[in-house]
Amino acid sequence: MKLKLFIAIIFSTSMSSYATEAVDKTEFSFEDLKALAKASAEKPYTSTKVPAPELIDKITYDEHWKIRFKEDETLYPSGKKAPVQLFYPGRYFPEPVSIYIRDDKNQVQNVPFSNDVFDMPDNSPAHDLPEGFGFAGFRIMRPDMKPDWISFLGASYFRTDGPEGQYGLSARGIAINTGMNQPEEFPRFSAFWIGPAEKKGESVSVWALLEGPSITGAYRFGLSKDNKEAKGHITSVSANLYMRADVERLGVAPLTSMYWYSQKDKTEAKDWRPEIHDSDGLAIHTGSGQYVWRPLNNPQSVSTNSFIDENPKGFGLIQRDRDFNNYQDDGVFYNKRSSAWIKPTDDWGKGAVQLIEIPTKDETFDNIVAYWVPEKEARKGDEFTFSYDIEWRPLDPKSKTLASVVNTRQGLGGIPGQPIPEGVNKMVIDFEGPVFKGLDNKSGIKPIVEASNGEILEPIGVYPVVGTNQWRLAFDYKQANNNPVNIRAYLVDKNDEAITETWVSDAKVTIK
Repeated sequence: MKLKLFIAIIFSTSMSSYATEAVDKTEFSFEDLKALAKASAEKPYTSTKVPAPELIDKITYDEHWKIRFKEDETLYPSGKKAPVQLFYPGRYFPEPVSIYIRDDKNQVQNVPFSNDVFDMPDNSPAHDLPEGFGFAGFRIMRPDMKPDWISFLGASYFRTDGPEGQYGLSARGIAINTGMNQPEEFPRFSAFWIGPAEKKGESVSVWALLEGPSITGAYRFGLSKDNKEAKGHITSVSANLYMRADVERLGVAPLTSMYWYSQKDKTEAKDWRPEIHDSDGLAIHTGSGQYVWRPLNNPQSVSTNSFIDENPKGFGLIQRDRDFNNYQDDGVFYNKRSSAWIKPTDDWGKGAVQLIEIPTKDETFDNIVAYWVPEKEARKGDEFTFSYDIEWRPLDPKSKTLASVVNTRQGLGGIPGQPIPEGVNKMVIDFEGPVFKGLDNKSGIKPIVEASNGEILEPIGVYPVVGTNQWRLAFDYKQANNNPVNIRAYLVDKNDEAITETWVSDAKVTIK
């Protein structure tokens, strides 16, 4: 169809009037969406005006989840295998989005908003909301309608229930100026197009228009459920980004999670449960083939770590500890929380995987963010293209030859029975993997431990853990000043070849 007509239809039904009636079917393609996003980036940003904000504010979290999309109104853009239900707006999701259904002939039609397609209690404040407001987002159900397995709701957030049916960490379309000394910008998906699967193995296809003060974007999502290779769901993402303004920090393929404390953070254990986190580490498979594991922290102040790389093979926020006994939570089941692995499907060039850690005092605040920052600065008029898969899986893809970190613990330094040295903590790291089979204390296994902004103290211990397929690395360290000690550690064999992934951390002496 003509681009001008396409833009006119989208803006008339999405950006201004929140149409209450479906427009005639019109042709749609990803190329049309790219053109729309690019044209939008050339215009000043206009923030969405939320109608009846005082009424929306009354739809609290509890009130919101009492409002359910009627089952007989369920949409089937990709047939019975991917039923779609829509979300009602509320206090935490106040900005309306437009929903379009695309058929197998590339024709799209707007889905009109109406209270009539929702069940709600008689005393719900939603009854007073004006007709034609707009939906908040959508979710895709399993064929039997129980339960949903992926949802798009709020700003540019989306997430899946992972391989064990438990929602946890989230992904976002983009991150703008996260963890900086300025307000973070949260662009949002303002319109979605949902249609039949385009590629083999996918359940459904979704296209989205991203809008923000500094950026616009055209996105395509290929959604796959229960992929055997990944042992979970896969979200295939194609993102075309158009800069409206200069951005100091552009975060690509961002993941958002929560880390309060684990077995290594004894001083933070205010709750009765032994561990509370959605993810316990950042895993990176670098462009050069190195495997890196960075255990997460709950810092005293905002912390930023950058891992410089070129064409990374993958990175993700991972929940490696999957033993219920280490959490004891039979309500939200942290041991079942999904990991998310970002796997680039084109060359990303030079840049860095960046990890942001923010202090938190409870489990309700998502305080962990990880994303890719391209080396090229993001300036007004620039365009970026990124393609990647998000694998929602139990664990990160492991090296076939290297042992992986399974435990990180921290405690008082020194030797039991002797005076405790001041300002010294002990770090204990357990590695596990088939590479250790048949090895013992006489096999020539050696530790490599390096530090900056601090000191590693002798002796450094490395030995097999009795009754397991694990080796333990233990060492004392102290800080040079108030800043964390940057530590890098791994094990090598008698030929000085690495046999484990590389453990890295910003360590602080916190146990005294």
